[in-house]
Amino acid sequence: MSEWSVAEPQRLSFDAPVTALQVRIVNGTVNVVGTEESSARLEVSRIEGPPLRVTEQDGTLTVAYEDLPWKGFLKWLDPRGWRRHAVVSLAVPADTGVEVGVVGATAVISGIRGETAVRGVSGETTLVGLGAAVCAETVSGDVEAQGVTGELTFHSVSGDLTLLEGAGAVQAVSVSGSLTVDHERADPPARMELSTVSGRIAVRLPHQADAEVEAGTTSGAVSNAFEDLRVSPAWGPRGISGRLGRGRGRLRATSVSGPIALLRRAPEDEPEAPAATSGKKVL
Repeated sequence: MSEWSVAEPQRLSFDAPVTALQVRIVNGTVNVVGTEESSARLEVSRIEGPPLRVTEQDGTLTVAYEDLPWKGFLKWLDPRGWRRHAVVSLAVPADTGVEVGVVGATAVISGIRGETAVRGVSGETTLVGLGAAVCAETVSGDVEAQGVTGELTFHSVSGDLTLLEGAGAVQAVSVSGSLTVDHERADPPARMELSTVSGRIAVRLPHQADAEVEAGTTSGAVSNAFEDLRVSPAWGPRGISGRLGRGRGRLRATSVSGPIALLRRAPEDEPEAPAATSGKKVL
């Protein structure tokens, strides 16, 4: 095993093949980008507090504080340990499996084709162009994702999920956070399970969607952009149900008091609507 202690800004290169990456930091920023190179690179551009321990063993590269384990990560709330800060950037082979844990830090992960897991107590997480299964767990941190083609699993207490141009299955649960999902492709059909207690749920499906739909809220409002779906009466629990296309996909959305909106993408060949004008001549 190779090991380094990083107590000041530093750059490291790793010639041995890297197949797994583990990062755990408190405050600051983690940037992970997938490349077509076989080697990995690390840059720590800022660090305050205790040093980061960097290890490389059997294809696993770890960058973490020694007192911050992955197991039980979301319960790590010792305020004395928060007095630290690190800005970490990593370039790894795109097929690397990635695990990132952040406490009060921002995480950005892009271009990874291996499985990705993110755990955050607080702080925003951005996921771009990930090609395999993604699991994100937060206490209060928000997750923004774009172009995720693998299955996305999200669990949070009060964090929001925003997924743009999604193509894989989605399973998302939040107590009070909102869930916003934009499914880009009609094929493969959407498979989504979304649930909140009080958070808002908004789903946008392709114009020619292909799914069985069942959405309901006990006391929240509902809105629906698909004429082929049924909306339950205005009194009592509200719901949207029915089949779109051949019904090969599945959408299940439930909330206790949060509103649910089912939106429809415009046809791909439909021109953009012209901007509204006031009728006044502009010189």
